[in-house]
Amino acid sequence: MSTAPTLLIAGCGDVGSRLATQLNAAGWQVYGLRRSVAQLPEGIVPVAADLNDPACPAQWPQGPLDYLVYAAAATEHDEAGYRRAYVDGLVNTLAWLKQHGQTPKRVIFVSSSGVYAQDGGVWVDEQSPAEPQRFSGRILLEAERVALDSGFPATVVRLTGIYGPGREWLLKQVRMGYRVVSEPPLYANRLHADDCAGLLAFLLQADAEGKALDALYIGVDDAPAPLHEVVAWLREYMGVTEWSEESTVRRAGSKRCSNARARGLGWVPRYPSFREGYAAVLAGS
Repeated sequence: MSTAPTLLIAGCGDVGSRLATQLNAAGWQVYGLRRSVAQLPEGIVPVAADLNDPACPAQWPQGPLDYLVYAAAATEHDEAGYRRAYVDGLVNTLAWLKQHGQTPKRVIFVSSSGVYAQDGGVWVDEQSPAEPQRFSGRILLEAERVALDSGFPATVVRLTGIYGPGREWLLKQVRMGYRVVSEPPLYANRLHADDCAGLLAFLLQADAEGKALDALYIGVDDAPAPLHEVVAWLREYMGVTEWSEESTVRRAGSKRCSNARARGLGWVPRYPSFREGYAAVLAGS
């Protein structure tokens, strides 16, 4: 009987906890690293730590570690905060692995499609140039390179707009009657939080089964859609009839991200479009 794989999720927040729950149910031993371990799901081995403290956490796992998923999120949204969360924290975590002589089979770094600056509704895939114009994208790209140059097999997963329970900004905007321009269409890319975790779990399990992974995947549903279509559908679904006088839903950028590479490996999103995903959120499931 083979030993269950071991996984450490550094930055085990919303998506990380969903991933931890899924793989724990599949028999993996999962360690969850975060400042407040009281919020970890049941069955996850706690590792209380501050990713920005270079000292190795006292609860760091002592045995072999098969996989590391780095899924930290910036809590301070300035340049220094992004650097601490994505670059410095990752550097510290990789150092702790090496300090313990642990050689994971793969490191997965959770990044963002924000590294792409494409506009005008063009399609973007893993071959598209990543030339971010904002500091957030530039720092994420730098952190991706840290992961890929770590000396361990590594994969970057660029997630698109995550939504789900507790991530309901757009629903609030629609309830308030906010408008969105329809010309030119503002394309948005989404992935339900359960599908974010599901994609990460799929990639880890594929690797554990010996399948060859690429160094980069985009995490997105099957149907990037213009924001005005999403708003119109939500208004009808939620029965919103009023329009706000002055307020408008605004967002930067307009690109369509492709999930063809992940789908080519066999991944299938549970919520293929915003319709199924938001219906589940609104149903409380």
